[in-house]
Amino acid sequence: MQARDENIGAEPLHASGEPLSHEYPQDDPAPGAGQTAGTRSLADDLEALVEDARIYVDAELSYQKTRAGFVADRLKKTVAFGAVAAFLAVLALIGLTVGLIIALTPLITAWGATAVVVLGILLIAYLLVRKAAAAWNSMMGAMKENEDPADHG
Repeated sequence: MQARDENIGAEPLHASGEPLSHEYPQDDPAPGAGQTAGTRSLADDLEALVEDARIYVDAELSYQKTRAGFVADRLKKTVAFGAVAAFLAVLALIGLTVGLIIALTPLITAWGATAVVVLGILLIAYLLVRKAAAAWNSMMGAMKENEDPADHG
C-alpha cells in the first residue's frame, strides 16, 4: 500500500512509516473503545451495524433531497421556457394569419381572404385532431392487448 502511495506522489494516510499489516484495512473489524477485536460481542457488532445503517440512510436521504431539488429547479425552468416559447409561437401564427389576410385581400376581397385563411386553419386543425385521435386509439388498443380477459369477468 505504501509503495502505491509513493508511486502517485501522495503521502501515506497513516502517521508511521511502517507498512500496513493488511492490504484492505477497511475489512478489519474495528474494536470498540478499550476493546480488542477478540473481546467484542455480537451486541457491539449489531450496534455498530445499526449505527452504520443510520448513517447510510441519512446520507442517502440527503442525496435524494439534493437530487429532487435539482430536478424541481430544472423542471421549473423547462416549464417557464416552454410557456414563453408557446406564447411566442401563438403570436407568430397570429401575425401569419393577419399577413395572409392582408396579402389575399387585393385578390379576393377582405371577406374572401378572411374566409380562405380561416377555412385553411380549420382544415389544418381538423387534420391534426384526426391524427391525435388515431394516436390515442392506437395507444388504447395497445393497452387493451395487455389486459387479461379474466380481469373483466
